[in-house]
Amino acid sequence: MALTSHGNIFRKVVVLSFCLAAAAGQDSELREALTRHQAGDVAGAIPLYEKYLKQFPNSLDAIANYGAALSHEGRYGDAIVQYEKALRIQPANPRIRINLGLALYKGGRFAEAAVIFEKVLPEVASIPDAGHQVTLLLASCDLNLGKNREAIAILQPLESNAQDDKGLAYLLGMAMIRDGQTDAGARMIDRILRGGDSAEAHLMLGEAKLNALDYTSAKEEFEKAAAMNPSLPEAYSMLGQSLVGLNQADAAGAAFRKAAELDPNNFTAVFQMAILARQDNRLEEARTLLARSLSLRPGDAAVRYQIAVVYLAAGRTEESRRELEKIVAEAPDFSEAHVTLASAYYKLKRKEDGDREREVVRKLAAEAQAKQSKRNK
Repeated sequence: MALTSHGNIFRKVVVLSFCLAAAAGQDSELREALTRHQAGDVAGAIPLYEKYLKQFPNSLDAIANYGAALSHEGRYGDAIVQYEKALRIQPANPRIRINLGLALYKGGRFAEAAVIFEKVLPEVASIPDAGHQVTLLLASCDLNLGKNREAIAILQPLESNAQDDKGLAYLLGMAMIRDGQTDAGARMIDRILRGGDSAEAHLMLGEAKLNALDYTSAKEEFEKAAAMNPSLPEAYSMLGQSLVGLNQADAAGAAFRKAAELDPNNFTAVFQMAILARQDNRLEEARTLLARSLSLRPGDAAVRYQIAVVYLAAGRTEESRRELEKIVAEAPDFSEAHVTLASAYYKLKRKEDGDREREVVRKLAAEAQAKQSKRNK
């Protein structure tokens, strides 16, 4: 859920992609590159930066602005290389560190971006625009990584002083809804709706319906969001989830593909496409998509579980067993992982271990039923 993908609800974060001003006495070629860059001719500035850097490879101004130009053109990997080079020259420069974080963020490397933003935030917190934008970016990284409570903790202290900030309201509301705080999330929806109907409000309403397993109503909300903003990746990835709930796999696959076309870093779309590929026994495609999913959410137990399932389906039972054992050690209540681990043990002729896992599954099911009965009283 990249912050920049939500149309006009967010103030543009590209203001953080700093272009250093040309200094008097600089080489005319660098001044020309900077002039073109600042005038919006970014593509024309890039070859001038490259030519200048062949002569002066350690020019901080040239390196930093070349990185900003590359990032502007969507060449995030190349931009990251330049920002890292600039930081070797001036390690404490907050502008370059923010630009590095932004390039990592736009390139879908949310965990790495979060580390950068978290470290630089105290240094820019007193700068109204930069401090606020870095805070939103850090929260968005956490939301992309499935760390809903961390995002809430970052944003909630700002809520009372940012009543008209729809970007903050969206991120905070979505994090609350995904954390099960539906009533609190509804307050954020109301805040967004004060300015009129919006695609983002329908996304949040749909997410709440999805959490309540009301797939039909969720589908209607996501369709409204997509109609209002056809370039919104989350409208399609969430629509796909509702269609999965309605057992409409083909339509769900089309929605996920649309989301991935709009945003290749949309975790939900990539991960759900992997699951659909695995269910259709397209194991090589599933492996590729799961590798991408894991790069977007490093260490994610759900992704690692699907990888283990693919291993098992491909006959790589021992690899599946090793991964599943790690998962259940880290997440002992992950019932599906215990079920699949039992299957792996039985395939490996380890009946005693398989029986033990089946007993774990039975106990987890009994505990879940007891909790549900208590909630229903």
